[in-house]
Amino acid sequence: MSRALYNAWWLLALSGILDAMYATINLLMMNPSLILRRFASATAVWDMGITALTAGACVIAAGLWSVGKDHSWLLSLHGLALGAFGLIAVSPLVKGPLSFRPVSLLFTVMAASMGAFALETARTQRRGSRGRWFLIAAGAASISFAFSFIGVGFFFRLEPPQIFFIWMSSYFVFCAVFMLWLAFRLHSRAIGQSDQMEPLSPLPSPRHAH
Repeated sequence: MSRALYNAWWLLALSGILDAMYATINLLMMNPSLILRRFASATAVWDMGITALTAGACVIAAGLWSVGKDHSWLLSLHGLALGAFGLIAVSPLVKGPLSFRPVSLLFTVMAASMGAFALETARTQRRGSRGRWFLIAAGAASISFAFSFIGVGFFFRLEPPQIFFIWMSSYFVFCAVFMLWLAFRLHSRAIGQSDQMEPLSPLPSPRHAH
């Protein structure tokens, strides 16, 4: 991966943290009898929308940071779909409950683009390199999520509702793990690159003999 993407590690880490926050709020909505009942019912949709919108913006920025390299356009596509989903949640034009079918395509794009990015990145890694198998596994899991979003959006429903919340939360937990892992890898490589490029201290000039 290019050095340009190394410098964007903190954006991916922030996106991973926001994904984890989204999953947490989503799980809180499963049980309205919790102490946070008012929070979960009154502001959860708005908070989840802002969280998804901000996470998407971070991924878009990370992709644009290394535009044209490392299949970064796939990262930007993931962030664009995630941000669009968050925008729907906070848009005043959307009123009342929204069916999952219209947004299932956004989630399909989110999962498919992340899976493609992971698999393409794994393809450029050396065989046996550390992290290659994680990328392959993450890519396959993300593509599986993409197919599940199509299935739930157009062919079958998850019942009871608790299963739907768990399924959605599991996807955002997966996104959080992948983004944080990727950020850690990029940060580690950035430190390694800077250590290798650090100039050696000059040797002291020899004294002239008298």
